[in-house]
Amino acid sequence: MAPPNFPDDLPAPARYLPLPAGHYQVKTGLHALGADFGNGGADGLAFQLDRHWPDYRSAKLAARAERLEKYVGAENLSASAQRHLLAWLVERLLAEHPALFRGRPTEDHGLRLECALSGETLVFDEDFTLRAVETEAPVVPPYASGLDALACQVQEDLAFTEIDADGRDRLSFLHLCLPNHWAAEDKLGGSFMAVHGPVPEMDRIHRQSAALLRALVMNGPFVRFAWGLATDTRLNHHPEPPAGSDPAAWRGRRFDPADPRLYLRVERQVTVGLPKARAFLFGIRTYFENVADLAPQQRRQLANAIESMTPETLAYKGIAPYRDAVMAWLRGG
Repeated sequence: MAPPNFPDDLPAPARYLPLPAGHYQVKTGLHALGADFGNGGADGLAFQLDRHWPDYRSAKLAARAERLEKYVGAENLSASAQRHLLAWLVERLLAEHPALFRGRPTEDHGLRLECALSGETLVFDEDFTLRAVETEAPVVPPYASGLDALACQVQEDLAFTEIDADGRDRLSFLHLCLPNHWAAEDKLGGSFMAVHGPVPEMDRIHRQSAALLRALVMNGPFVRFAWGLATDTRLNHHPEPPAGSDPAAWRGRRFDPADPRLYLRVERQVTVGLPKARAFLFGIRTYFENVADLAPQQRRQLANAIESMTPETLAYKGIAPYRDAVMAWLRGG
């Protein structure tokens, strides 16, 4: 549900259809942020805010209320890197969405960030430590940190990776309230290779991981896309269902040819390097596209991509149980 004073002039969501023209393969696929994908100025934004913001906000707050540590955490997050990240997040929100975020200095050299969408004012001290949240509708549980508070103002999930002086990387902060069948608690503190270990066909990227991580810190910002299939449009698909829910229904990924419901689940992944912190931010924004609305050529592209997937990839993406039924539906429709 939208807040009482929710703006009525927010744009429609951007659309991305990153279907391969041929054989499916895993690749970095980095583009400069701002590359034209047909969405105008939205393609250049790190944080896309649109009329579906209330749905993302509600899903994030529901996940936090279920159990905060299940979705949000930090491990060996350095104080210096955290300050750099908080300062960048505030600066970017003010620059990209001046009508929705307003910053006012405080008498003690801090900042009051007025967030129009949530109706909250976040009060930071000069080190960007969250000191207060002024609101008529406090969140439960209260924000654990400034990063938690800022992540709840946007539609992206956030992951933050630091690299130490010896070149070792670690995922030091994760705000993953809208996961796609993976758990924050399993990944927090892990290296790039450990985090992506379950992903099939990553061998070539793993061999280049050191150079890739340096590029993500020193260059960019970049945008890339990942896609899969879903049989519902629920944003939170944590692998552990909430207490009292039906595990099979929670998991989803059940295709019924007699009542076909299939969605292309697209992730727009934005990386922003913070060289002074030897770190980079990874933003994950989820979109759904009803496969029934795709053009015939796009449906054939999707069928061809599925046909080219290895058994390991089909299993990882949850497509294996209904592969043949989906391909028959795509090619027969």
